[in-house]
Amino acid sequence: MITQIYSIQSVAEALACAAAGADYIGIACATAAGLPAEISLELGREVFAALDGKAGRVALTVADCAEPVYELIRALRPDVIHLCGYSFMADAEFCSRAKEIHPGILVEQAIGITGSQAIEQAVHYGQWCDELILDSVDPAIGGVGAAGFVNDWEVCAEIVRRTPCPVILAGGLGFDNVAAAIAQVRPYGVDSFTRTSNKFGDGSSVKDIEKVTLFIKNAQAAAAQLQL
Repeated sequence: MITQIYSIQSVAEALACAAAGADYIGIACATAAGLPAEISLELGREVFAALDGKAGRVALTVADCAEPVYELIRALRPDVIHLCGYSFMADAEFCSRAKEIHPGILVEQAIGITGSQAIEQAVHYGQWCDELILDSVDPAIGGVGAAGFVNDWEVCAEIVRRTPCPVILAGGLGFDNVAAAIAQVRPYGVDSFTRTSNKFGDGSSVKDIEKVTLFIKNAQAAAAQLQL
């Protein structure tokens, strides 16, 4: 069971999450104005340099075509590229090209869980993507995820059953519900942003390392109990 923590906004946050045991740590970096917890490309490089050898590094993008994503891969050299835009999703050609640019990179495609149609979509993209991340959708946000509410775990469980592609469950997960989510969905990994963060009135947020630590502890305990 891997744990993935988003969205890091400083080197200190990144190192604290790695110390808490996060397997993968993600940033939203300079691909669209106004994404929650978005940081500059320069800061993204600093965060990834600090995490080298400590945790997997994930770069999130909502770019609407392939070329800006290729540029992000060249700039950051992430371990995982997470595509969660509405108008561009990873096809087989993109995956091949991404791996030519940065051998060993994993392509993580977000699937918005808005109904049963997500099952066929996930099965389709799972043919060539390395990972799928199942997330909630808030139309006010410019991409899949960061919505802060739980999605349909029955749909997610069916996706896990029907695709051999590793599946990461996201969407409103915190330390208090991650065990139940794992028990029902049985994913490869779990992801948290909003419910391991403290959000302020202006929309900004910071990571709550105590919540991160509990999230990881509870996820690992649930996975061990279920022998996942």
